[in-house]
Amino acid sequence: MYFIILAEDKPESLELRMNNRPAHLDYAQEQACVTLAGPLLTEGDDPKPRGSMLIIDVADRAAAEKFAANDPYAKAGLFAKVDIINWTPAFGPWKP
Repeated sequence: MYFIILAEDKPESLELRMNNRPAHLDYAQEQACVTLAGPLLTEGDDPKPRGSMLIIDVADRAAAEKFAANDPYAKAGLFAKVDIINWTPAFGPWKP
């Protein structure tokens, strides 16, 4: 099953994000379930990270929740809000 993880950073948390970025990237790259991932960005001429978006392919919601909870960003307390959304591709390269 595919899940989208949308995680919003706490205000004024860019330093916390950058300090934990190497561990977060290692974690995401080591997980076979990560299909697509990247930062959510602020608007404007100099966009800054303000959150994360990942699409993962796991067995069920419990596995998605476990993946999200074990992310080093989550463990560091970076996120103000995390949404885990069941998703299915309707068209494009991932269409079943």
